Amino acid sequence: RAAAVPAALLGSALLRRPAALGVAAARCAPARDSHGPPRQGHGSSKAASLHWTGERAVSVLLLGLLPAAYLCPGPAVDYSLAAALTLHGHWGLGQVITDYVHGDVPVKVARTGLYVLSALTFAGLCHFNYQDVGICKAVAMLWSL
Repeated sequence: RAAAVPAALLGSALLRRPAALGVAAARCAPARDSHGPPRQGHGSSKAASLHWTGERAVSVLLLGLLPAAYLCPGPAVDYSLAAALTLHGHWGLGQVITDYVHGDVPVKVARTGLYVLSALTFAGLCHFNYQDVGICKAVAMLWSL
């Protein structure tokens, strides 16, 4: 197993200590998922890659929306923030469920709860944008306190 780790990745001190080499090789080994088939509808590595790319795209979109909310607040930015924040939170909490909830029934209950929570969050933010001042104006009002 230690031979699978290239010597260039390990310092010369590790190469002199075989015990440390075994520990370093274990750290470099890819993580194994012992909980069964891929989750969240990722039936293939291409789907998982697309999902990962989508998560990064939403994160970068949020980085652009934050200054836009300050510089040019308006309904378009408010609704974009509502969608991006809800999706970002949904995916993040989905990873928490994947990591910490085990068993078929608890996972189904947690995922159903997550979908309900995400739908209510998005509906609430859209209602706030439509019926009240909107996300951008609300944050500006909080900052002015």
